[in-house]
Amino acid sequence: MNVDGQKYRTIWLAEDGWAVEIIDQTRFPHSFETTRLENLQDAAHAIRSMQVRGAPLIGATAAYGICLALRADASDASLMEACSTLLETRPTAVNLRWALDLMRKALLPLHPEERAAAAYTLANQICDEDIATNMAIGLHGAEIIANIARTKKAGERVNILTHCNAGWLATVDMGTATAPIYMSHDGGVPLHVWVDETRPRNQGAFLTAWELGKHGVPHTVIADNAGGHLMQQGEVDLVIVGTDRTTATGDVCNKIGTYLKALAAKDCGVPFYVALPSPTIDFTLSDGLQQIPIEERSGDEVRAMTGRTAAGSVETIEIVASGSDVANPAFDVTPARLITGLITERGVLEANGKAIATAFPDRVSA
Repeated sequence: MNVDGQKYRTIWLAEDGWAVEIIDQTRFPHSFETTRLENLQDAAHAIRSMQVRGAPLIGATAAYGICLALRADASDASLMEACSTLLETRPTAVNLRWALDLMRKALLPLHPEERAAAAYTLANQICDEDIATNMAIGLHGAEIIANIARTKKAGERVNILTHCNAGWLATVDMGTATAPIYMSHDGGVPLHVWVDETRPRNQGAFLTAWELGKHGVPHTVIADNAGGHLMQQGEVDLVIVGTDRTTATGDVCNKIGTYLKALAAKDCGVPFYVALPSPTIDFTLSDGLQQIPIEERSGDEVRAMTGRTAAGSVETIEIVASGSDVANPAFDVTPARLITGLITERGVLEANGKAIATAFPDRVSA
């Protein structure tokens, strides 16, 4: 994607060919900064601290983390320790485990002297495949937007509501939920995006709004609780969100607040779509509510907020009454019954086990 006329991925190899560079997403929206990862600990910290976030990008970063670990020590013990260390960084996003399983299975049979080079090749492949997958999701989702646009009067725009950030900042490039938006916008379809702020980390206000603005997509940031009202008023034509883990039966785990949007969409008759690459599907799970681990993050994310002051400095302030307990579940589960369709690289599917298994027989048997 473009940032002030320069093309970026969210993660790439440095000029030296071995270190990894990322966009530090903890600095948004007030600063655009990149940082360099040189070892396993750097990669684990980047994932844990959310310098990188979004299921596909977490998986790609983990793959490069394996590369950095093997560059220092390519033994069996080092490989297994790296996989264990990275797996513990974030419990919810299934792409993390998927990427680590892929790397371990491919590298363990190799002679240690061959592993580092093979790891970099495979990590690069994971990144390239992520982009290709997102492009395919974009094409399938753009058809949905085009069909809605055909029902509009001349000059009317398609209004899309999204939650959290499933944009190019959550992937290697293009995004999942935003891929159809970017393709439609670039194709000349009049559209507008309602951007949920997505408390408590404000990924919508900080990240989605930033990247849509850089790409020139019309958008408006709203408080999380405004979405239902807008749907009631006929101001939302469809909802598109991403996912960190989807069960084999179509239950979707995504950023906290997604479930409430799905309930409102169901009540108002607004189509609710989930855009997801197939590595996000966890074929070992059948019941999202019972089986998906929900990450409980630090209460400081709720207690405090970081922003730019009138004087221009960036500061963090406390916004919760002193002494109050704070809970911070990071995700919720939207049952398949509330989902209109799953936008995947292999087409738009019904959110049920039969449709998913039919579209991905190779993944089911893997």
